Amino acid sequence: MRIDIISAVPKLLESPFNHSIIKRAKENGFLEIKIHDLRNYGLGNYKQIDDTQFGGGAGMVLMIEPITNCIKKLQSERKYDEVIYMTPDAKTLNQTTANTLSLRENILILTGHYKGIDQRIRDKYITKEISIGDYVLTGGELAAAVLVDSIVRLIPGVIGDEQSALTDSFQDNLLSPPVYTRPAEFEGMKVPEILLSGNFPKIDEWRTEKAYERTKEIRPDLLKD
Repeated sequence: MRIDIISAVPKLLESPFNHSIIKRAKENGFLEIKIHDLRNYGLGNYKQIDDTQFGGGAGMVLMIEPITNCIKKLQSERKYDEVIYMTPDAKTLNQTTANTLSLRENILILTGHYKGIDQRIRDKYITKEISIGDYVLTGGELAAAVLVDSIVRLIPGVIGDEQSALTDSFQDNLLSPPVYTRPAEFEGMKVPEILLSGNFPKIDEWRTEKAYERTKEIRPDLLKD
């Protein structure tokens, strides 16, 4: 998979993509990530990428020309399965979306900044808009990092135990059940006996029951789906 990201502040993305699972995915040839500095496509001597918004109001808006020039250049080099804009005023990212995007080959992500981007970019180039929650960040870079992480871990071969990703929360509209490891008893707190029994069918039943109980208590909205 190849992921291209357009950013007004590209250095914000250096650390998230150079550690842990994403780093290993790149080193093992499962993933290629390219960050594109929008400032390189800015206008005039000062490489301007933002301006005041028509109609007045606080906050600057990323201009249509630099973004268009960057997108056109990238699209001339390859075909993208999705052109995604990270924005709080969109449908919230969920596991189903991550699963779907993990099957794509080429993804282009545009991160917003300031007050957002010129609407004409959204109208013409964007194929999918994604939010990571009902709150506002200073820019879309951290949201893009969240999206990329949620996608990459699902690519076959990236995680050593692929079954692990398939049993995560939300894969079946349930939260994950409680998990335990050694020691079996610590300061009077004991691991449930069923998990020590070796009876794996019963363990699976226990886990399903606990997942349902946790979901009903914490996220009952998931059960409606």
